[in-house]
Amino acid sequence: MTGRRKGEQAASGAAGTGTVPAVRTAAEGAAGSAQELEVRYNPADIEARWQERWAAQTGLYAAEPADCGKQKYYVLEMLPYPSGQLHMGHVRNYAIGDALARYMWMQGYNVLHPMGWDAFGLPAENAALKNNTPPREWTRSNIAAMKRQFIRLGMAFDWSTEVTTCLPDYYRWNQWFFLRMYERGLAYRRKSKVNWCPACATVLANEQVVDGCCWRHEDQRVEQRDIEQWFLRITNYAQELLDDLRTMDGWPEKVRTMQRNWIGRSEGAEIAFDIENPEDAPADEGKARRGGTAILPARDGAKTWGKVSVFTTRVDTIYGATSIQLAPEHPLVRQMAAGNAELAQSVAPLLEQQKQAREAGDVGAIEKHGVFTGYYAINPFNGERLPVWVGNYILLDYGTGAIMSVPAHDERDYEFAKKYGLEIRIVVLPRKVGGEAAQNGERESLLPYTEEDSLLINSGPFSSLGCQEAQHKMAAYAAEHGFGKAMVTYRLKDWGISRQRYWGTPIPMLYCETCGIVPVPESDLPVLLPENVEITQQGGSPLGKVPDFVNAVCPKCGGKARRETDTMDTFVDSSWYFYRYTDAKNDKAPFATETVAYWFPIDQYIGGVEHAILHLIYSRFWTKVMRDLGLVKNNEPVERLFTQGMVIKDGAKMSKNKGNVVSPDDMIARYGADATRMYSLFAAPPDRDLDWQEDGVAGVSRFLGRVYRFAAKHGDPAKRSKVPGTVASAASHALIRKLHQTIRRVTEDFGGRWHFNTDIAAIMELVNTLTAAEPQIAAGDIPDAVLAEILRTLTLLLAPFAPFLACELWEQIGESGNLLRAPWPEFDQALAKEEQIEIPVQINGKLRAVVRVDAEASEDMVRDAALANEKIAALLEGKEVVRMVLVPRKLVNIVIK
Repeated sequence: MTGRRKGEQAASGAAGTGTVPAVRTAAEGAAGSAQELEVRYNPADIEARWQERWAAQTGLYAAEPADCGKQKYYVLEMLPYPSGQLHMGHVRNYAIGDALARYMWMQGYNVLHPMGWDAFGLPAENAALKNNTPPREWTRSNIAAMKRQFIRLGMAFDWSTEVTTCLPDYYRWNQWFFLRMYERGLAYRRKSKVNWCPACATVLANEQVVDGCCWRHEDQRVEQRDIEQWFLRITNYAQELLDDLRTMDGWPEKVRTMQRNWIGRSEGAEIAFDIENPEDAPADEGKARRGGTAILPARDGAKTWGKVSVFTTRVDTIYGATSIQLAPEHPLVRQMAAGNAELAQSVAPLLEQQKQAREAGDVGAIEKHGVFTGYYAINPFNGERLPVWVGNYILLDYGTGAIMSVPAHDERDYEFAKKYGLEIRIVVLPRKVGGEAAQNGERESLLPYTEEDSLLINSGPFSSLGCQEAQHKMAAYAAEHGFGKAMVTYRLKDWGISRQRYWGTPIPMLYCETCGIVPVPESDLPVLLPENVEITQQGGSPLGKVPDFVNAVCPKCGGKARRETDTMDTFVDSSWYFYRYTDAKNDKAPFATETVAYWFPIDQYIGGVEHAILHLIYSRFWTKVMRDLGLVKNNEPVERLFTQGMVIKDGAKMSKNKGNVVSPDDMIARYGADATRMYSLFAAPPDRDLDWQEDGVAGVSRFLGRVYRFAAKHGDPAKRSKVPGTVASAASHALIRKLHQTIRRVTEDFGGRWHFNTDIAAIMELVNTLTAAEPQIAAGDIPDAVLAEILRTLTLLLAPFAPFLACELWEQIGESGNLLRAPWPEFDQALAKEEQIEIPVQINGKLRAVVRVDAEASEDMVRDAALANEKIAALLEGKEVVRMVLVPRKLVNIVIK
């Protein structure tokens, strides 16, 4: 055993038996002092031994039955996509959840902490094309590698509940849910304009398009195509999804705001405008009609050609409408252009401009262009005839695909009207102090004027009303006279789930020439995804080239049928997987309702904010559907949500796509799993981005080594005294006070803000205090009973963050039993109270000094201490103190001039 010192050999041998000797030299002084040989902290040896022992303990991390009598706690991290191996960005996410799970076990809860694999989707299929490896083989090998990494990191997952979404025992239930939704009219098929990613060779949902690009290919512009698709009616739940955000106090406000904006509720009115038949136009209006810029007066008996409906949130401005504008793809535009080659030729560029703007992801910034159709629409409120235009900035899938243009009171309309010389008519003006509308001379400079806390003018019988009052009365008037109604619309669109790719859940539908669209019978589920499929990115789904899959028998008539070859969006898999965890082996149902009723809602969910719209809104929708199917009783899946910050390396988010990943395997090999996971919690608050620094992992490893050596030196004396003794000395009292302050800090943080970085720092401070007290320990001023209490509690505090070392120390200090179930330490309020605190003192916002005051000092006492400070007094000499701002226990800011 060359190359190792005597002390290292002793430590290694002792570690194998679970004990650590106090290694001393033979020559001890008469006073009992000794020169300590270094005890080597070897995480590889420690962690391998505990890994083996944990693996032998079946059910170590398993949740107990619902009737165990304990309060449940369901902690969950978003399941990973097995596209390769874990990197440090993953480690951070899962280390947060693992620390919480361990803490809650120690608090006596019945904890469910599962793990699974989001195993379907495009990355595996793209990797198959790149590596000439079938997606199934690629995915399963990655799962095996990532699972090995999780185990090596010491993550406390209950693997008996493992879910793999690409296996038939899971995706069978995707198909079952689809059939239930189809029966209820929630799943339907239609042709629509969709987002097409050329790189993925498939359709993307609106939520998967980010700034005009594919969510997986950040530099790939998304195209627009017309394709037959399957949709889920998430819009049926739009209002409930919006309303329930008010009840979700445990979710970050930024996530709720993102969802609120994405759902995009708009209150307004839908108004129908008759379109005048141009062949019926009076001959003397020909000149005015040709330009399409003038409003024509009302006339009786005009023959109509059709109708156009517009949705507006500002029906109060309808007397100021000076044109109607249609989206280039509006069906009426096609009809108008059918017999008008000149109009058709003029509309074509508008279509192309809008297409390019959509693909660029910035339709709102499009340079506005339009063309007059030659048609006029009749304003039902006053009979005026408004020119009908086609505008490239009007979207068919927003509202009705048509707007009433009110240039004086809408910025986009104003810009368009100025460009094409359309009339601008003011019908809303701000209130003056006396409550009347502003005078004529003040008007033009206000345009476009959009404030609703205003008064109507030039609006017939509705003049002088406030805007909001007018909106209600005008919508009611439209409904009474049969040309409109109050209406609510949403930005949220139905969820397109069809994907023209192989690696996904087959959609369980058939097409029969006689019977039409026919669902696969439930008894035939699962519709299995065939193996050994040639994957290309040409000619639609690869499944369409597999005759044994495509050719089927119609269950209604027995005739020939064709199987659906689209597969489901991978977000279907992740919309309900957390329910399956509670009953993962059930082959009769997706899960047992009574089991879900015990575990739900999820107490704490952890994952990236990038899923605020995608996964999280879909999972909420799926829960509400399951509730309406009678499968669950909860309205929302998650009680509390935590969105962790990203790990940043080389100025960018750590990801495989960026090529800047750091493997936890490398860090574990150098510093150990405890240091690797503990660094991810220590380097930054968990809700903030972490700037990766390998030196930080090394620093944490050195700290753990200090703890290990301290326990090795003082573990044996501590073991000899299990009963806390009287704290006699001032040194003992100081250590116990510091211990209880640390317990309080960590305990309150687990229950509140989760700043694990400051918790670990507090534990480091405690260890610093302990090592600084070693002379008193050597002198016998610290009784063994006090030392035993401190070492035992220090081990418990480390357990959520460094489980391998904590378990090692637990045995070394003579404790027995499962550390994972050991009670969390309690703090004494009196001992945990801080005696003095530091208060920063600023002058005009700039830090100038720090003063120490009693923790219970009054505001006046804090102010007096700040003014009495020598530095502050010198800086204030000859200055006028305007005011003093005091943030209790945090800050004093003195404002001077």
